[in-house]
Amino acid sequence: MSGDDAPAQQQNAEETKQDNKPSEEPKAESKPESPPVSSTEAAATPAATEKVPEEEQFTYRSLVLSGYGGYDKVKLQVKKGKPALKAGEVMVRVKACGLNFADLLARQGLYDRLPSPPVTPGMECSGEIEAVGEEVTDRKVGDKVLVLNRCGLWQEVAVVPATHTFLIPEGMTFEEAAALPVNYITAYMMLFDFGNLRPNQSILIHSAAGGVGIAATQLCQTVKDVTVFGTASASKHETISQGGVTHCIDYRTRDYVEEVRKISPKGLDIVLDPLGGSDTHKAYNLLKPMGKLITYGAANMLAGQKKNLLAVAKTWYHQFSIHTLSLIQNNKSVCGFHLGYLDGEVEVIQQAMTTILDLYRQGKIKPRIDSTYHLEQVGDAMRRMQERNNIGKVILITEPMPEEEKKEEPKKEDKKEDKKKEDKKKDDKKKDDSKKEDKKEEKKKEELKKEEKNEEKNEEKKEEKKEEPKKEDM
Repeated sequence: MSGDDAPAQQQNAEETKQDNKPSEEPKAESKPESPPVSSTEAAATPAATEKVPEEEQFTYRSLVLSGYGGYDKVKLQVKKGKPALKAGEVMVRVKACGLNFADLLARQGLYDRLPSPPVTPGMECSGEIEAVGEEVTDRKVGDKVLVLNRCGLWQEVAVVPATHTFLIPEGMTFEEAAALPVNYITAYMMLFDFGNLRPNQSILIHSAAGGVGIAATQLCQTVKDVTVFGTASASKHETISQGGVTHCIDYRTRDYVEEVRKISPKGLDIVLDPLGGSDTHKAYNLLKPMGKLITYGAANMLAGQKKNLLAVAKTWYHQFSIHTLSLIQNNKSVCGFHLGYLDGEVEVIQQAMTTILDLYRQGKIKPRIDSTYHLEQVGDAMRRMQERNNIGKVILITEPMPEEEKKEEPKKEDKKEDKKKEDKKKDDKKKDDSKKEDKKEEKKKEELKKEEKNEEKNEEKKEEKKEEPKKEDM
């Protein structure tokens, strides 16, 4: 076909259209009616009705920090809409979440790695992959994974980069998996990357019954003949001793510096310091030459349910600082560790996590679960940890509370509140009674004094009467 033939064919086509136009008029009349049908009735078609609710009906529960303050500031909310997946991300159906000391600080506004409220906390969790984004090749739907992220994991569904997930080994429970990332990576990198822990060395682990404390103690057992000093309240000594702590120290009744010096006069090779303030000074002074102080927190700032400005100011006032010349002369080193600021160092974290999971498979480490709480009970979980009642990891589980427990829960709380009120009334009554008794005693004393004064006056009068006749005689 030549190029000149094309206009002729176009013209013929237009003529045939004009010839056929009258016969197609009825169809053309029906066309104007179609737009209103598509605009009004299309929404009512089965395909559309299925699509819209599928987006809207996807809901998941999430814990949200609504503002800084007490336990009641973390509230359970229901979020609507399926989270969107970007390239390289996966969606995880969360089963269990880890509670960390940083979460307690974050609730009070003392942890700068958590975005401003409202925000979902949570740095570690475990669950199953429910959806996979583009460019993800090493993860698939159904994989059981543990997750480490900056925040946003205290909820039933979480979207995270695939590089932040690790496959759960066989035999590991979701609770154990949620207890692993933060505590064990922290302990591992402090002991082996900074501390260079070697056989026959000695170490002080503060809060030895906590998550990091138990992780560090277990990792010390992978090195031959390491002497572990651990501080904890007396009720926890048996447990931490069985876990590998050589010398248990009750920090509430004894000076841990004196106790360490009694056993190891020369000092220690490594001190792990999560306390801050004046305790960091003590830690540095406990080091041997060539010793290493690794500071990784400021737990002394946390005093009470809400931010305690006095405790914060006191900790900052006593903050440890040292001149480099002193480090040279003392042959000591000071290191600082903060896992929250390593979130961009993916390879470093992956290497540490790979080693930790291998140690788990070999049976050399195993997370200790202290207790599990439903998302509805997050306040109780935080209280248990903040009051130092836990031995091991406190875990939040996403499985909803049974209705029976929900009904019983307020009753228990009411009973506790009633008991507190009754105890307060009793205390107030005792105080009032004691005040009344004190007043009665004071009245009795005053009356006795009055009686004594009256008796003295009467005696004086009698004496005066006796003396009067003598004067007349004279």
